[in-house]
Amino acid sequence: ERPIKEGDWIEVSGFSGTVRKIAVRSTRIETFDKHDVIIPNADLIAGTVKNMTLSSQTGRMILPIGIAYGSDVDQAKEIMLEVANEHSGVLSYPEPQVFFRNFGNNALDFELRCFLRDVGTEISVRSDLLFTLNTAFAEAGIEIPFAQSDVTIRNLDQILAQLPEKPAGPPPQPAA
Repeated sequence: ERPIKEGDWIEVSGFSGTVRKIAVRSTRIETFDKHDVIIPNADLIAGTVKNMTLSSQTGRMILPIGIAYGSDVDQAKEIMLEVANEHSGVLSYPEPQVFFRNFGNNALDFELRCFLRDVGTEISVRSDLLFTLNTAFAEAGIEIPFAQSDVTIRNLDQILAQLPEKPAGPPPQPAA
């Protein structure tokens, strides 16, 4: 049984990277930060190993996207699908999908799900899609919200009554 081979992208024992060398007692993986991690082969045998490239280079990417309340959700969905379908790294089959996940605290929460030709390009494809979506949403007038909070001040009348009164006349001018 060969669950991994050199060159595979794996996750094991909390580490993710490319298998660089398999030896008798341990396996060396190189993380995406270019760090070497030595994993005892016992961990590969007894633990759970996720191999993203064992049988294929393709893999699914899930891209969470929040849009402002009041946005045209149908238009936003069309834009997300169009942007995904136009990217050369995204497979047309299975076709990209958009899911309306939740009414979030600060946004309408969506997920763009698509399959990539090469799962190793996920970071660059994700970045490309986000840059393009940012431009397309702006052109369509769809806002990407940021966290906002309402502040309520209790007893405002009492607080204002305790403040010193404003001095009469114009404010003092700085010296020249």
